[in-house]
Amino acid sequence: MPQSPVRRPSRAVAHLATVALATGALVAVGAGPALAAGDPKPPKTTHGPCAYTETPDEPPVRRVGLPPDPRRTPARGTVDAELRTNHGDITVVLDRAQAPCTVQSFLHLVERRFYDRSPCHRLTTYGTLKVLQCGDPSGTGEGGPGYKYKDELPTNLPPAPNDPTGQRRIYPRGTLAMANAGPDTNGSQFFLVYADSILRPNYTVFGHVDERGMRALDAIAAGGVQPTPEDPAPLDGPPALATTISRAKAHC
Repeated sequence: MPQSPVRRPSRAVAHLATVALATGALVAVGAGPALAAGDPKPPKTTHGPCAYTETPDEPPVRRVGLPPDPRRTPARGTVDAELRTNHGDITVVLDRAQAPCTVQSFLHLVERRFYDRSPCHRLTTYGTLKVLQCGDPSGTGEGGPGYKYKDELPTNLPPAPNDPTGQRRIYPRGTLAMANAGPDTNGSQFFLVYADSILRPNYTVFGHVDERGMRALDAIAAGGVQPTPEDPAPLDGPPALATTISRAKAHC
């Protein structure tokens, strides 16, 4: 299994360290030195509790702006949504109480039609990792919405059996969670778990796929990973049944 199985790769390897340093400066507003004349402006950040922050080094694949960030983020109830694909609708239930900032961002992207006409670019079929990853309209696995926001990590996932570290958890079948490129780098990419998977609890869970949606997800997973001349039976890569989200809709 890859070391970082559902992480969203950065556009440049060195950029990960830059983001880590920049994030501390952005969160600690006013703690850093004043900008000198001619220095670039700091990234825009919303003023609510979610603090959505622009990522100038990783511009948006599609321009959507920053999500709304009210002082009181909606944190109760659920929202039904559907991802219409060429293999059937993947219907999901978003949980505001579990991850209010993530649900708010996802709904913003749906409203702005960010996910429309976008591929699900990655399927994994490892023994301990079985997910479909979507949410990058570029299809490269590197694209995002031009902003990032904080983690809302799960605390109630069951421990993985036979894990000597005691740190890994089971992301159950049907889980809907965010992919990332490290701490507090959530953007637009997400993954859908089609069979129980074992991961460190470093990925925000913000809902689940309902029974009808699982039928479409299972059909995509059953097709396996697209083979290549170098690897006729890959465990990780584009799904053999090329999958496109034609339209994402939310029923608020």
